[in-house]
Amino acid sequence: MFVAEVGGVEAPDTAAARAASGVCGEYAEVGLLNHSLRSYFWAAWIGDERGIGYDAELLYVAALLHDLALTAPFDSHRLAFEEAGAQLARVFAAGAGWADARRDRLAEIIVLHMRDHVAAEVDPESHLLQLAVSADVSGVGLDAFDPEFSAALLTAVPRAGFASAFLHAARDQAERKPESAAGRLMPGGWAERIMGNPLDR
Repeated sequence: MFVAEVGGVEAPDTAAARAASGVCGEYAEVGLLNHSLRSYFWAAWIGDERGIGYDAELLYVAALLHDLALTAPFDSHRLAFEEAGAQLARVFAAGAGWADARRDRLAEIIVLHMRDHVAAEVDPESHLLQLAVSADVSGVGLDAFDPEFSAALLTAVPRAGFASAFLHAARDQAERKPESAAGRLMPGGWAERIMGNPLDR
């Protein structure tokens, strides 16, 4: 599935962006696919709103691939899902013909989306993806987004049972990999925040 535009925010129309959308659509259930799409649009909207310059193609591909290691074909028994996803993204980027430095940036963004806050001036794409994923997964920072844009995004890319499916996957990750970011977040009320996200009301 390729969504070209939501609320005035456009997706990059490049070969890599379309390929990332296709890969995500092939392996992710609709809830996870839609989360990945929304993550890009949340990130791009807040970047535009705050005047944060970003590489749209890099941000889009990172958003579409950032959770693919939660799916059975790409799950790792040892690596945290964001680390496994980063390695998967590097392989994707190599296939797309990206240079080593761009592959490294893509992998870094995916790892950092589950880490501590990254400042926009240090790494705009990681910063924006962190804001977007936090809002879409657990409702953190939703008040920063325009309600009309939020409504348009949820209409164009529905939740489709995302919260419960994601929580199931996150709990599985936390139980099998207690030292991972998911393992550290779960005891701190992450499950309650996921299921209490205002986007699902």
